Amino acid sequence: MTVPNILSIFRLILVPVFAVIFFQPWPNAHPCAALVYLVAFLTDIADGWIARHFNQVTRLGRILDPMADKLMTFTVIICITVDEVIPLWAVIVFFCKELCMAIGGYIMYRKLGDVIPSNWLGKLSTGVFFVVCGGLVLFPGLPRPCRVGLIGFALALTLAALCGYIYQFCRTLRERKPA
Repeated sequence: MTVPNILSIFRLILVPVFAVIFFQPWPNAHPCAALVYLVAFLTDIADGWIARHFNQVTRLGRILDPMADKLMTFTVIICITVDEVIPLWAVIVFFCKELCMAIGGYIMYRKLGDVIPSNWLGKLSTGVFFVVCGGLVLFPGLPRPCRVGLIGFALALTLAALCGYIYQFCRTLRERKPA
């Protein structure tokens, strides 16, 4: 097992930790939950850097890494929706986008035995989503139009990344023969 894969598994463990801390009645529960989210984000950066720098990119890692990212992000967005920080439609849009990505990844894995690696737009949208969601965890009292605008911007960027992945998916399926 490679270090990047271990870091991805660690991020998977942090998902329920975030949710439990977020809903605690402590005065500093949200800042503590934001810290867990920050640790998850930093380990995401670290595992990607280590995997590329030390040639530790694996098929398992290309599955675990985005799974850990998406589960954490989905958990955060559900928590801030339950806390009425953002509207329910934001979760629905995010879920539909992730469902499309999961179905596409499954199809590609079944046909080619591999998945598309992340690209710069996917990484950018993940980073922006982290900043926006982290900000909304820390500052849930922002005016509603500001909160909706922030999450709307982050979702628009993730949908743009989805379009890029769809293009990459179609091109890859045309160019490569099944394994």
